[in-house]
Amino acid sequence: MNYDAIVIGGGPAGLAAARSAWENGLRSILIIERDKYLGGILNQCIHNGFGLHHFKEELSGPEYADRFIKLVKETGIEVMTDTMVLDVTPEHDVYVSNSKGFEVLHAKSVILAMGCRERTRDSVGIAGTRPAGVYTAGSAQLYMNIMGYSVGKRVVVRGTGDIGLIMARRMKLEGAEVLACIGASDHADGLARNVNQCLEDYDIPLLLRHTITEIRGKDRVEQVVAMQVDEHRNVIPGTEKVFDCDTLLLSIGLIPENELSKKAGIPLDKRTSGAVVYENNETMVPGVFACGNVLHVHDLVDFVTEESIRAGKSAAEYVLGGGKQGGKPLQIANGENVKYTVPMMAHLDKLEKNLEIFFRVTKVFGEGSRIVVTQGDKQIASFKRPYMISSKMEKIKIPVKLLAGVDPACGPLVVSAVEEGGGGNA
Repeated sequence: MNYDAIVIGGGPAGLAAARSAWENGLRSILIIERDKYLGGILNQCIHNGFGLHHFKEELSGPEYADRFIKLVKETGIEVMTDTMVLDVTPEHDVYVSNSKGFEVLHAKSVILAMGCRERTRDSVGIAGTRPAGVYTAGSAQLYMNIMGYSVGKRVVVRGTGDIGLIMARRMKLEGAEVLACIGASDHADGLARNVNQCLEDYDIPLLLRHTITEIRGKDRVEQVVAMQVDEHRNVIPGTEKVFDCDTLLLSIGLIPENELSKKAGIPLDKRTSGAVVYENNETMVPGVFACGNVLHVHDLVDFVTEESIRAGKSAAEYVLGGGKQGGKPLQIANGENVKYTVPMMAHLDKLEKNLEIFFRVTKVFGEGSRIVVTQGDKQIASFKRPYMISSKMEKIKIPVKLLAGVDPACGPLVVSAVEEGGGGNA
């Protein structure tokens, strides 16, 4: 079975990429999804706040997914659900298993949109016993919003990212007592609107510069111990706080789901745990593209959609254009106070208008801060920012005209974050 494009993952990234590939001229497209239904993680996100950027209106997760499911159904895109992808080769062979048995599919292009998974208790080494009542936030969300089960009555949430904040509110709405939402940073890692709407509006305590150090209980969680941490996140002796609870929700980060990427021989970036990609979302394996949370963890599904539309368009251009690449790529690197950059490389001769670069900073920046882009000693661009925090994804667009004098042979383009000063504004 041969296709122009096979999209692995039927969540928001896969749906948007497939629709975009169709709109850009491909007609033989297959979406493979391991769940029984399309929509991915959005199906269990019954809260609102989705779609403000892409659809210009506020939607719940299932509503957002349904919009794209309908867009896919308007086309001739094939869908294969309840199907597990076992392997992907550099030659674009895709090995799958489902109720029909084992199949080998082939495509002219492959789009990776597998999303991410949650970090578990083992990822952060919380000591103690192993009783019932310890859940990742996403697992608790699945039990409550899809299966209709209550997961606890006295709850502590470890993690102040958006998922943790939203689940703290969700537990409160279900009648549980949420004792605290605990984070190791000196600020909440989620969006300001979620801190306000999920914690402050429901009188849920926010405990910063603390971490969970121990879980106590035999059959069920009985207590958790929190301790204060210093600026290096080392626990401070004598600062123990004991919470009597029956449930601990862990919202301690996400990991891009890249086992298939490794099998395909795709180099991964140690900073993002996602694939190394060019400006058009193509990986280092020609004809294989990556988008969404499998590439790097996004703040908003709207940003996943934007990136995936680009990946779908790029896959169509690859197939219809015979797989042509640009000239020598320009490397893009993170500089001072920047964790990573996406993309990691760019073909300057293929840019149409702007070079978009996504990144995260390493600390809190206040008013007067700037993003500075340099090559060697030469400043290429500078962008003002009123406020930046490490948990919020940032994006800059460098106009093509500012890149006219950039030569890939002269070293990488470096993106840095600086305090007040730092040059002019692009």
